[in-house]
Amino acid sequence: MTAINAVTDLTVEGDIGVVTLNSPPVNALSAAVRDGLAKAFDAAIADPAVKAIVLICEGKTFIAGADITEFGKAMTGPSLQDVQNTIENSPKPVIAAIHGTVLGGGLEVALVAHYRVAVPSAKGGLPEVNIGLLPGAGGTQRLPRIVGVEKALEMVTSGQHVPAKAALAMGLFDELVEEGNLRAGAIEFAKKVLSEKRPLAKVRELNAKVEAARGKPEIFAAFRAANAKKFRGFMAPENNIKCIEAAVNLPFDEGLKAERKLFMELMSGSQSAAQRHVFFAERQAAKIPTCRTTPPSSPSRRSASSAPAPWAAASR
Repeated sequence: MTAINAVTDLTVEGDIGVVTLNSPPVNALSAAVRDGLAKAFDAAIADPAVKAIVLICEGKTFIAGADITEFGKAMTGPSLQDVQNTIENSPKPVIAAIHGTVLGGGLEVALVAHYRVAVPSAKGGLPEVNIGLLPGAGGTQRLPRIVGVEKALEMVTSGQHVPAKAALAMGLFDELVEEGNLRAGAIEFAKKVLSEKRPLAKVRELNAKVEAARGKPEIFAAFRAANAKKFRGFMAPENNIKCIEAAVNLPFDEGLKAERKLFMELMSGSQSAAQRHVFFAERQAAKIPTCRTTPPSSPSRRSASSAPAPWAAASR
């Protein structure tokens, strides 16, 4: 085992390189994690003994979002996009091994891996809408390419956490492995990828599902109409929808630019600022032993208050 930095290790098992993150409590995308990922993948790619790479996390979850303590501060180390580019452009297959909740920026990292395996108890989602934002690290452009436009619209506008079996059925996960045996199952899957000579499946290049919706604006019109009452008065659902439209109608890189523009529009607006304020206030209140608060009334608010701030990862 090689210690890459304080939170990242690289182990070579046979011809499989295993990059392991261990940054409690939720393996958030801090500067140390991003730095560790960048260096670990560079080392694994450069090692001729390594033929495929598994990304796995210690603790209770895969990458579950960003380090909220970094929000509003100057970024140090590699950006999230730099890390994503390194993983996605790896000449060796990369398999994300998922447990716990893979949310926001964490799911956006998993989506640049060539394959995703998970244990049955895992859940994934892009819940940024719950705090008035949208995924800002390619989530709105990659998700519809893998699960289809209709399911992507539902996921980004509801912030729902999709259970592993449903994620497998929609194509978000490639295989489920035995509960409690994720590492061995992911390594076995990596060996299967090599033995079957599977291609480096880049989600950004999977255009069939977005092309199927091209020239069909009625898909978006019907979705807006069906959810008009629920979305009324909120900017984030509409901007999320516009991002999925961009995924359908624009080349991938142009879609990323549209996503960034729409993300910054929300990030600088008063609605998201207010929703983020409530999010932080609820988290702080929960840490006070003598403070008893009334549970949030809506499912979307419950999701926001329990999530580890994936929106901050997107802002990087």
